[in-house]
Amino acid sequence: MSAQSAPRIPLPKSWNKQVRSAILHVISLAQYATVYTRSWAADSRNARVRLRAENDRLRQELGLRCEELRIKDTRMDSLPTKRRPHYAPVERLAILELRAARGWSNKQTADAFLITAATIASWMKRLDEAGPDALVQLHEPVNKFPDFVRYAVQRLKTLCPTIGKVKMAQTLCRAGLHLGSTTVGRILKEPPHPAPKNQEVAQSSREITAQRPNHVWHVDLTAVPIGGFWTSWLPFALPQCWPFCWWVAVAIDHYSRRLMNVGVFATRPDCRQVCGFLGRTVSRAGTAPRYLICDRDTIFDCDAFRRWAKRRGIQPPRYGAVGKHGSIAVVERAIRTIKDECTRQILVPLRRQTCRRELSWFQDWYNDHRPHMTLGGRTPTEVYFDQSPAHHKPRIEPRPKWPRRSRCAKPQTLVAGQPGDRFTLEVGRCQGRQHLPTVKLQRAA
Repeated sequence: MSAQSAPRIPLPKSWNKQVRSAILHVISLAQYATVYTRSWAADSRNARVRLRAENDRLRQELGLRCEELRIKDTRMDSLPTKRRPHYAPVERLAILELRAARGWSNKQTADAFLITAATIASWMKRLDEAGPDALVQLHEPVNKFPDFVRYAVQRLKTLCPTIGKVKMAQTLCRAGLHLGSTTVGRILKEPPHPAPKNQEVAQSSREITAQRPNHVWHVDLTAVPIGGFWTSWLPFALPQCWPFCWWVAVAIDHYSRRLMNVGVFATRPDCRQVCGFLGRTVSRAGTAPRYLICDRDTIFDCDAFRRWAKRRGIQPPRYGAVGKHGSIAVVERAIRTIKDECTRQILVPLRRQTCRRELSWFQDWYNDHRPHMTLGGRTPTEVYFDQSPAHHKPRIEPRPKWPRRSRCAKPQTLVAGQPGDRFTLEVGRCQGRQHLPTVKLQRAA
């Protein structure tokens, strides 16, 4: 067919006025197709195909991150040099550390951080200045603790940015260094973070107080997005199923706050699947709970679920109040922790087996290494198995003139060794995952 006789597709009227909207629709549609195609590759039996899909996903994530930085740098670059905010002394040292790691020249470093090469040269000349007015500093002086203590706290915050001051104080306390949460807050120079409010569970007839492990369990469901749910066309949301999200079931023990099990489903599970998940949880625990608390979802509020509970020797399920926030606060807070400290810190895998493995690693870390505020700094495993808390062991005292019998930050313990001992901070990674830190303190020789 010649070019003259080829059919022509007429453009709609005023098409040039809808170009910007069309761009968003095209990008959103391309993302939809990409996620669907990549999900097929990620679930392939061929390891090379799975690796190629993961590599493609990481390249896309890197490209999007670079575009975010470009947009932010463009905004900052539009300001005159004198009107741009100055870097803090600690950030100046971080810039110089990054420069040394990358081997950049003054010009390359200045271009990367939107400053002048003369500024970098000035920082290098004044690098060894001492005192509170030094241009480049390690940390702000806090109370009477030595500089290496403040450096350890600041470094821990850098390596584990999601840890709040209370959680950090409890983590260091378990490692042997007793610091108050207010002390940690002053060191970090950050506003205090309010502790989560622990609300009592609303019951349909009477309140239930957990008296021992496996006395009261909570169970709930949540959707964990793999990328995002928004799209540019109606209904402005992608379907809540794989490959756009995973449905996660969570079972937690009320008394010890221990995650008993975490299940992953491709679509919203029905009552039969939830009963199977709870059955596996009971088998792993070796016993069934006395009470089971959940919300008024149709999955739980049905005759089939109540019959399953009766066969297992569980009392009729207790339900939270409809439309009332905090009626099942324990499991809701656990789900929020899973999202904040796990799924939002990683690229959520497209393969179910990989996603289950990630959540299993987080479950082990949550139970064994993460101190819980409600438990007074103990871990769920210590409470569940009635183990001696790690933060009750003799502590390290880095202040050389501190009287041995003086009170320290809670809990009160004895001093191990001599006051003025130095230590090194060792931050490990559970299963090599960056968002699952383990903290140890080793006395320096």
